[in-house]
Amino acid sequence: MVIALVTTAIAVVGTLLGAIVSGRFQERSAERSVQASRGEAVRRDCLGAVTDLACAVSDHRRAMWMRGDAVLKEAPSERIEALRGESHMTRSGITRPLVALRVLIEDQEVREAAVTMITLTYAIRQAYTSTSELTEAREAAKVAHDLFVDVAARYMRAA
Repeated sequence: MVIALVTTAIAVVGTLLGAIVSGRFQERSAERSVQASRGEAVRRDCLGAVTDLACAVSDHRRAMWMRGDAVLKEAPSERIEALRGESHMTRSGITRPLVALRVLIEDQEVREAAVTMITLTYAIRQAYTSTSELTEAREAAKVAHDLFVDVAARYMRAA
């Protein structure tokens, strides 16, 4: 009888320990799954910020080129005003993805490449003096854009 009681007690204790260990393994597995999902969401958000910023800057670069070209070709003032309005809209479109990038990505190389890309794109406004200067400013902004994309891609691969 004592043997049966001891055997039963051992079985109950073993069952309880098994349930505790199994529960702990399930808890850890769930934690890892949540961390992996969170990491993937952050990565997706970072990629979105980089992509949105690159596209917004490209749109602004195009708008600034068209505006400068119209000024140099002495287009009608209505056309120049319409292009000015468009360039103001595209410039404001840079703010949201830039804020997202700065919140999500702390890497200084990525941030500096973004600032350089934006600065050179804004500098197109100062090149409305001749077609060659306008073209040079646009090309410099394109190079900075490509550099930003390359730097961001290296960062994303390493992350």
